[in-house]
Amino acid sequence: MNYTTLLCDTPDPGLLIVRLNRPDRRNAINSTMMGDLHALWSALADQADLRCVVLTGNGSAFCAGADLKERNGLTVETWREQHAILERAMEAMVACPVPIIAAVNGAAMGGGLELVLASDFAYAASTATFGMPETSVGIMPGAMGTQNLPRACGNRRAREICFTAEVFSATDALEWGIVNRVWEPENLFESTLRVARRICSNAPLAIRQAKRALAADNADLATGYKLELEAYNRLIPTQDREEGVRAFNERRAPRFEGR
Repeated sequence: MNYTTLLCDTPDPGLLIVRLNRPDRRNAINSTMMGDLHALWSALADQADLRCVVLTGNGSAFCAGADLKERNGLTVETWREQHAILERAMEAMVACPVPIIAAVNGAAMGGGLELVLASDFAYAASTATFGMPETSVGIMPGAMGTQNLPRACGNRRAREICFTAEVFSATDALEWGIVNRVWEPENLFESTLRVARRICSNAPLAIRQAKRALAADNADLATGYKLELEAYNRLIPTQDREEGVRAFNERRAPRFEGR
């Protein structure tokens, strides 16, 4: 998994660390990174051995958003063609069956915040900052921000964030439901890895089916429950289900193989 703007590492079997890697530009998203992200998330969909992904930034920032220096002077047609790559990347990200945890080590602005919101959940350093500054430069969120932000913090808060374009703190992000926990910067990565390893120790097929069912949170209860039962029934004939019950009764740790 070699990319121009991403660093990928597998410290443990089944655990993938992805670092946005344009530290000289505060990991701003340029056209190359859009393509790399699309290729990454698309490739992960077929990796049965993968159990969890941690997404973070290399350097002092998580992601400063779109690289507006690259976009300066683009024609309308070129802008739309470029953005279409990002659209495909975001669609592939939310379709990824593997849990994605964002470890927000610094500023997460615009598209950076949208990557955080598209993750399954997020942790942040106490020094991290957040914002949706798009309306201050004549555009608006375009990487699922207007959809995922109100799901995280409520519609009225999302309107305030988008309309004011003001920066807010990690403490605010925690209070508003955008991140799950805040740690001191020196503890963020190891604390996130500890959670990721816990996820990796659970049954991977069960995690994937639970993620699939949880994605129906906007469906009505009856429709959502049908999806839950469909996902549940897929797990009954698996070897992992048999192993999990057997290990519980034998009072030992289960050995899940994703089958």
